[in-house]
Amino acid sequence: MDGFDYIIVGAGSAGCVLANRLSDNSANRVLLVEAGGSDKHVLVGMPSALSYPMAMGRFNWGYHSEPEAALDGRRISCPRGKGLGGTSSINGMVYVRGNAHDFEEWKDLGANDWGYRDCLPYFKRSESWIGGGDLYRGQDGLLGVCAGNDMQLNPLYRAFIDAGVEAGYAETKDYNGEFQEGFGPMHMTVRDGVRESTARAYLDPIAHRPNLKVIKNALVHRVDIEGVRAVGVHLSIRGEIIKFNARREVILSAGAIASPMLLQLSGIGSKENLDLAGVEPNHILPGVGENLQDHLEVYFQFRCKKPVSLNPKLGLLSKAIIGARWLLFKDGLGATNHFESCAFIRSRAGLKSPDIQYHFLPAAMRYDGTPSISGHGFQVHVGPNKPKSRGRVRITKADVAEAPSILFNYYSHEEDVRAWRQCIRLTREIIRQPAMDIYRGEEIQPGIDIQSDAEIDSWVKKNVESAYHPAGTCKMGSAEDPLAVVDSSCLVRGLNNLRVVDASIFPTLPNGNINAPVIMVAEKMADVILGVAPLPPAAVDIDVPKDWQTRQR
Repeated sequence: MDGFDYIIVGAGSAGCVLANRLSDNSANRVLLVEAGGSDKHVLVGMPSALSYPMAMGRFNWGYHSEPEAALDGRRISCPRGKGLGGTSSINGMVYVRGNAHDFEEWKDLGANDWGYRDCLPYFKRSESWIGGGDLYRGQDGLLGVCAGNDMQLNPLYRAFIDAGVEAGYAETKDYNGEFQEGFGPMHMTVRDGVRESTARAYLDPIAHRPNLKVIKNALVHRVDIEGVRAVGVHLSIRGEIIKFNARREVILSAGAIASPMLLQLSGIGSKENLDLAGVEPNHILPGVGENLQDHLEVYFQFRCKKPVSLNPKLGLLSKAIIGARWLLFKDGLGATNHFESCAFIRSRAGLKSPDIQYHFLPAAMRYDGTPSISGHGFQVHVGPNKPKSRGRVRITKADVAEAPSILFNYYSHEEDVRAWRQCIRLTREIIRQPAMDIYRGEEIQPGIDIQSDAEIDSWVKKNVESAYHPAGTCKMGSAEDPLAVVDSSCLVRGLNNLRVVDASIFPTLPNGNINAPVIMVAEKMADVILGVAPLPPAAVDIDVPKDWQTRQR
């Protein structure tokens, strides 16, 4: 199987982008390998049904962490997408680029050419924003982005924004534009009422290309390394192991869990970890699988005094009616993820950019779509977005079918503990504003009895959940960084023809959901791989809040 220039492992948020861009030149023969199957399922396409595909083994690898010591030994769910579109086919569809200062931080940490002005043109290139293009937004990209139902179907969305303004925060019309900080409408990867995964946006339109081969239900066992050069991959199809050769490059886009796992299975990682797993070392890179980061969140829930919440819509009959309307017209409550207002705030003075994110939901419910209470309610999903805690991903044996050992070390850094205390108190202050008075009933959770630092710490440990944003396990950085796995071109350090392009290369987490930055990374790296000139850096200012050294809002 010598007919491919590029082999891309993983048809997820990055892999579908790369397959599209690299195969655009008919001279390039591209192989895209995906361990899962087709993404064509009504519950994948319907935005409001987002909890269902995540609960299905067909679409989710279903990883769990090791017992997390700082969370009282709880094992935390770590869903990862399986099938075309990867996690973009099972995620919450929230479109957040991150703050400009997040990418300036990447540059400061040794990721040259990854500052905000370098990244913004690729965010724009990827996007077709329903509001049209401007200095910050793209209008001709392949990825459809909208604002759901524009907050028109529930008054609680607007009340949450008004409460934030009353608490002294700014209102932002477009948090993906010049000003992220503040309260405003939330954007989502939904086009014409249907989930806009990268499979739908980037892969479906070019499935006919004769120079692109997509193999589904194929499990990559390892990358084949000869000397210091990646020359292909070994994968199994229907029980048969086949080697596919790559004339130019092998590109791992399997995500923050599977990409470091595949490097380790290929003998690339720390000698100690490889020896323990029984894998012969090919190339020593201590950072492989290290630097694991994730966002945590809690559901802050209240009863609603007015009968305006979505809780009555959570019954089977109501869901059936919503689903039938969506099937017929692709609109209504079925065409949104229901997170239609949001906020990004700074937790304290001395920060140049927000570190807390809010998703507002006009219902009190669990992630699986079942109600938390009888009657009406609402909730905010909230958590600090710049964690200091770091974990790791490690294989335990030389078997690709064996799930890796995942340990996030959540909540283990003292700064994270302090950030959570502040997060809980700021949230209560916001919800107590006059704009919420006519709606705000009893605080369901945490509950008004949770007040002291110790009480908050204990409640967070018992109730915090992953926001499903693992990243950082094949960190991008300078040659002087002992944990850097890839350079600024996403080439694995010390090896030729092997790149990693996905969330695992993030040096640090951005302030927000990570699907949009992953797509940007793949768009940017496509130009590098193809050897074309990068898009010119954006001529924009980077906002710094007034008196940020001394003011929190």
